Amino acid sequence: MANVPEVYAAIRDVMADIGQTGITKSRKNQQQGYNFRGIDDVYNELNSLLSKHNLVIVPRILTRDVAERQTQKGGALFYVTVEAEFDLISAKDGSKHTVRTLGEAMDSGDKATNKAMSAAYKYAAMMLFCIPTEGDNDADSTTHEVAAKRQVGWNAAGTARTAHSLKKEKVWDEFQVELRECETIPVLSKFTFDWAAKIEADKWPESWKEVAREEIQKRRSAILNGASDDDTFPGDLPSRRELDQHPLTAG
Repeated sequence: MANVPEVYAAIRDVMADIGQTGITKSRKNQQQGYNFRGIDDVYNELNSLLSKHNLVIVPRILTRDVAERQTQKGGALFYVTVEAEFDLISAKDGSKHTVRTLGEAMDSGDKATNKAMSAAYKYAAMMLFCIPTEGDNDADSTTHEVAAKRQVGWNAAGTARTAHSLKKEKVWDEFQVELRECETIPVLSKFTFDWAAKIEADKWPESWKEVAREEIQKRRSAILNGASDDDTFPGDLPSRRELDQHPLTAG
């Protein structure tokens, strides 16, 4: 076929060469015992083939997301996801083809982003050049045990905590700090919307939700009336009758 960009011929030639040897899964995951191919194995195999067939790969990171998790032993674990593009460029005619993929990794130190970028490159190469494999699907060399996300508002026995117990939770301090920073009704409305999502995600018990609603209503009244906040914690109120008289629950 006439006028076919050289980049596709180069990809075909690399694919044909690497298909004869493949990349053996010679490394072993120490936690779970399975074999895998590391990023160095991919680099070592592709380096000479890319040069031989006049093909250049130029990486580009588009996005990076990071979240902090906790290990089973209570340590910090950083979970990073990157979205990356790789330009495959023919050194013969400058023709280019771009592929996009994701890379994910976890690390307890400062290597999570490095690992995620390596994973993105490795799997882009695996899929692009159809590199032969053996055994199970590939994975990183280490496996981290991540603690299950704690559901606030529930004790070890699985029973709901009282409204008064909310004062002892770190999340309540965060709630109060952000609430007191709300000085206008629009800002308070956004705060309420954002925290409603957090509360549902963390499965707060109804008693805690009631306390949050009361505090938001108090802040709203303070903003509208220009009055100081009432520092009484709703969970400390002595009777149900007084709670029923609160503007939020009384309508």
